[in-house]
Amino acid sequence: MAIFKGAGVAIVTPMQKDGKVDFEKLKELVEFQIKGGVDAIIVCGTTGESSTLSHEEHLDVIRCCAEAVGGRVPVVAGTGSNCTQTAIYLSQEAEKIGVDGLLLVSPYYNKATQNGLYQHFKAVADSVKLPILLYNVPSRTGCNILPETVVRLCKDVENIVGVKEASDNISQIAKLAALADGAVDIYSGNDNQIVPIMSLGGIGVISVLANVAPGQTHDICQKYLDGDVAGSLKEQLRAMELCGTLFCEVNPIPVKKALELMGLIDGTLRMPLSEMEPANVQRLEKAMQEYGIL
Repeated sequence: MAIFKGAGVAIVTPMQKDGKVDFEKLKELVEFQIKGGVDAIIVCGTTGESSTLSHEEHLDVIRCCAEAVGGRVPVVAGTGSNCTQTAIYLSQEAEKIGVDGLLLVSPYYNKATQNGLYQHFKAVADSVKLPILLYNVPSRTGCNILPETVVRLCKDVENIVGVKEASDNISQIAKLAALADGAVDIYSGNDNQIVPIMSLGGIGVISVLANVAPGQTHDICQKYLDGDVAGSLKEQLRAMELCGTLFCEVNPIPVKKALELMGLIDGTLRMPLSEMEPANVQRLEKAMQEYGIL
């Protein structure tokens, strides 16, 4: 059974002006997401600035999120690392906290071979019992998990069940779907490709857009799952300008600014991420107003 179907939010990690994690705001964001209709919460992923969190902060954020959710929707914890032992440690600790699944990004910077990727993911999966999603985002990691490797892992390792595909390569995702023959739960990792990937057999999205529009993102997925492809497509196309604007600077700079504009958080980022350029803030405000969320 899939960890979730529909729209999972890649939730931001709110920071106070002094740079410390704002756990109270995180709890408020969890409530905003659940009331908005999101289908799952993915915590400590790229959008959650996980690469700047200490191990202790990382686990505290996961714990805070899981407690705030209280079992109302699945919680998937990002526990990947370019160090296999670190990924094992974070995954085992997240399992103790009581999350519903794990998201493992491919090792970044050291750029493993396909065999190295297989061994890395298998080692982490063998250390826990939770279901695991792989996370393929070559633009950030410099490493592409090929379809053959994803399928091999999902077929060989019982608790590796799917992949968040953010390669931007629809042809690669089509090949993955063909090779998988139903053995891989495929989630879009890009908000502008939800419908295309679901048309290839995908079952949802792990979304940046859902941070500011949980209900609308849920509707894109749910309409498709319900067979209303035309309605899903209409919502997908309506969101395209906002989706693009949320990535006019590196994620999560724009989405944190968007949440600040909505009055939900202070938009503080951790270095090396920096404040959004004024011209892009204006562009973001306009897109949010046109979409009807500001």
